[in-house]
Amino acid sequence: MTPLLRQVLSQIDGPDPRVNELVSALVTHLHAFVDETRPTDEEWLAGLAFLVETGKACTPDRDEFVLLSDMLGLTSAVDQVNNDGPEGMTPSSVEGPFHSPAPERELGAWISAGPERERGVPTVVHGRVLDCDGTPLAGARVDVWQASDTGLYDTQDDEQHPGNLRGLFTADAEGRYWFRTIRPSSYPVPTDGTAGRLLRAIGRHPMRPAHLHYQVTADGHRPLTTHVFLAGDPYLDSDAAYAVKRELVIAPRPRTDGWEMDVPYEEIEFTLGLVPLDHAADEFP
Repeated sequence: MTPLLRQVLSQIDGPDPRVNELVSALVTHLHAFVDETRPTDEEWLAGLAFLVETGKACTPDRDEFVLLSDMLGLTSAVDQVNNDGPEGMTPSSVEGPFHSPAPERELGAWISAGPERERGVPTVVHGRVLDCDGTPLAGARVDVWQASDTGLYDTQDDEQHPGNLRGLFTADAEGRYWFRTIRPSSYPVPTDGTAGRLLRAIGRHPMRPAHLHYQVTADGHRPLTTHVFLAGDPYLDSDAAYAVKRELVIAPRPRTDGWEMDVPYEEIEFTLGLVPLDHAADEFP
């Protein structure tokens, strides 16, 4: 430990022990980074300017810091250390930078009402929300959102009205939910900000595999944020957000009848297992 680092750490003595721990660890790693890489004054100032520019790029509809965290795998790293669980738990995944309040909808409703409805592949998504032991969670809230067939969320696309391709559903007495939409597509994350500059600088593509986002809540259970990824997508092994987990990859099934559909469509079945709040961490396998 250098004398400078020792001096800085000796003056971290706030009232919250956890804040002291986090700041001390952060400072220690940052000083180690400087010692290892020996940045020039110009490089250090460029890094600070990069962070300032990241902050300026944030809006109520887009969080560039979240996007940057995703692109560096940090969001997935935090997710991994916070979401262990028992057998039967659906794996969590990153939220991403485009979540916003969804309109409440009846079970079976279409969440697609923009021009993508005429272009895209009709899709029925259904499943159940269960406890990890298989008990249905009646009244669970299922919040879903996705990009269109052109890879844009409603907040990015003037052709979509606010709330398009989003929905908040309430599971029935058996924990069942279902809705209708169009097949999501793979898409590039926004590259017009600092996250895009970083991807170009390190030679990475900006693509995310086709997916649906979920946030699921139920009384007495840990909230779950996760994805459904579509099998066969070419970017499953190189997701720009490092968010793909094998258990979340599902192959849509072609169908011609059922689910109140009068045209050929694809069916995605996704059942979610939530962890009880009183399930002790030391009980996990």
